[in-house]
Amino acid sequence: MACTTHGAAVLCQHTSVVRIICRVSPVGCVIENSFLKRSATFQINKSTMSSAVHPQSQVDFLHGAPHRKHPGVTNMKTLRLPEQLQRAAQSVVLSAQIKGLSDRAQSLTQFLWSRKRPVDDLTLRQRATSLEKMVLQRAKERGEDIDDDHVKMKVLSELKKTTYHWTPLRFNEELGVVYMAARLAGGYTAVRRALNEILIRDPSFAPYSLLDFGSGLGTAVWASHSCWGDTLKEMVCVESSGPMNVLAERLLKGTVKKTLSPASASVNSWFSFENIFVWRSTDDNQNAQPHIKQVYFRQFLPVSPKVQFDLVVGAFSLSELASKKDRVETLLTLWRKTSSYLVLVENGTKEGHQILMEARDTLLKTQEQKALDSRTASVFAPCPHEMMCPKLARLPTVPCNFNQHYHPLPLPGSPVRQTETFSYVILSRLDRKEAGAGQDWARLVAPVLRRPRHVHCHTCHPDGQLHHEVVTRKKHGRDVYRCARSSDWGDQLPIIQQEAADPE
Repeated sequence: MACTTHGAAVLCQHTSVVRIICRVSPVGCVIENSFLKRSATFQINKSTMSSAVHPQSQVDFLHGAPHRKHPGVTNMKTLRLPEQLQRAAQSVVLSAQIKGLSDRAQSLTQFLWSRKRPVDDLTLRQRATSLEKMVLQRAKERGEDIDDDHVKMKVLSELKKTTYHWTPLRFNEELGVVYMAARLAGGYTAVRRALNEILIRDPSFAPYSLLDFGSGLGTAVWASHSCWGDTLKEMVCVESSGPMNVLAERLLKGTVKKTLSPASASVNSWFSFENIFVWRSTDDNQNAQPHIKQVYFRQFLPVSPKVQFDLVVGAFSLSELASKKDRVETLLTLWRKTSSYLVLVENGTKEGHQILMEARDTLLKTQEQKALDSRTASVFAPCPHEMMCPKLARLPTVPCNFNQHYHPLPLPGSPVRQTETFSYVILSRLDRKEAGAGQDWARLVAPVLRRPRHVHCHTCHPDGQLHHEVVTRKKHGRDVYRCARSSDWGDQLPIIQQEAADPE
């Protein structure tokens, strides 16, 4: 390359070094040598700065994937029930003909959302002792002389006012249908979203067997089948309620369907759904083949400790046990039957979150568990660490929960789209280092706030702390910045540079 005039300079780039080549003038050699030294220094500084500012490159974690589909994305688009399940549920609702079904379903949903754990005996005794001291102190301040019977009556009265009165749910056929209208789609959505974490991060996992504890309507079976299909050859549903088992089996088998014209059917004998009229047969269709085969229903857990399952699911079931002792014993039994993953799901309330953290800590730290089962226990999701949940250490306590949009069961008066708020924890038999990619990534625990040229991300880090990340292209690099803009609540982010995060 040459300049067209005497003493002119041409800027060119060769092997990543900027050079100025001057023609004829002897000063050009000095200029060139001096600039080359500065260029070399600039290149070294640029390389050092790049490695410091950009903790990861696209080659490190994207593996050729676009930013909107980076490996940390586990959120799903708006979910809907499998077509066979939805049609079977609609047919069951139609045949039941329950008056005020919509209102009853809404009331049941609110009841389940506000449901708390039963108060254990130790907590109850502590409250009674505290109330007794308070009653005696008030009597002393007033100069009153009260006997023990009066104190006892006062304490019992206060306990009744301040203690949650837990009662077990007793399902009959009618309440089962109401529960189906209220929770079928939402329960399926929560389990399907939790299982997606395993599906995305451990693509080699192909479960052969499933144990669903507290199976209810069998939503875990449908969600697992949508993930792994016919890979599953043995699915055991454990549900103590006989009517719920019958209803779950009806949903698996569907109903007898006949295509009719409106003119040939009465108003009470057909139901229009996407131009298909479902006949309400008096026959329960016991001989029909289930849509998902190899599903077995039991009212009690398998007794033998040798029986193992690749995948064990407990969705909205620990909260229905009568005491902490029952929860711990059941949890240890489920864990002994887990050969790969244990998935626990509860409502996204403070109660639901605390139940899951109680279960998590039991399996990670309880000496009894280690004595009974010495195999490895590690947290696969959503926690990027195995320390105490940082949200429990804050006041006021805010649950660690996540959202997933879904289409509810299409019934009269139901909205087009709803949002399921849930909490979950997945425990693995693998060590954290062997559990796959993403274990050291931060987890988004709140909605992402996208702003011009920066993104606000509230994350839970592998150090066990909550951080407020302000992700920018300059500070974190193009790849991390683009990934942050494409991520949402519940996803993981490849932010490893701890000093870039401000503790909340």
